[in-house]
Amino acid sequence: MLMRGTADSERLNYMHAKAHYMMKDYTMAAYYLEHYTRTFPVGRYTEECAFLNAICYQKNSPNYELDQADTRTAIDQLQLFMVRYPATSMKDSCQALISQLRLKLEVKSYHAAQQYYHMRNYQAASVAFKDFNRQYPNSAFREDAMLRVLQADHALAMNSVENRKEERLREAIRSYHNFADAYPKGVERETAEKLNKELVNALERMNKNPLP
Repeated sequence: MLMRGTADSERLNYMHAKAHYMMKDYTMAAYYLEHYTRTFPVGRYTEECAFLNAICYQKNSPNYELDQADTRTAIDQLQLFMVRYPATSMKDSCQALISQLRLKLEVKSYHAAQQYYHMRNYQAASVAFKDFNRQYPNSAFREDAMLRVLQADHALAMNSVENRKEERLREAIRSYHNFADAYPKGVERETAEKLNKELVNALERMNKNPLP
């Protein structure tokens, strides 16, 4: 019988975990790879198993429409791997994979906000797009998300009940200025200008503190 902690036991655990990985059974592979790293924290194959454990979660990461628990775990495991092995030759690969996984989370967040907008739940859409911009300040979708905030606030204000209308008009105008300040030459500036003009005209018609 192989004794736990022996060289033969270590290799057997490694081969068992690696076999699941090679068969693309990533859920079981992750379990056995992690088991190896816990059992043999300074083992011959520990760095490889720690890396492959993270890769298992990356492989199981689904399309952005689905639950992203494995995506988040993959990011955590890749970051933990780089902390544990700062001199690893896999550092560039880890960073590239983390960027890809974060982009998937970013796309999911953006499309979730879009869903509120398409459902005409403008208040929720505005909040969701604002949260998106706070969470992903360097996103390629940022300009579009800021315009969506303006569009959602515009729709909410223009269709608001009278006792909330002025407040919402002013909030929507602030959203326009946020967009205009961030993208003075943005491709959607003309659309934003048109929306702002409608908001200003609506506010002036209320005869309350008309804008110059």
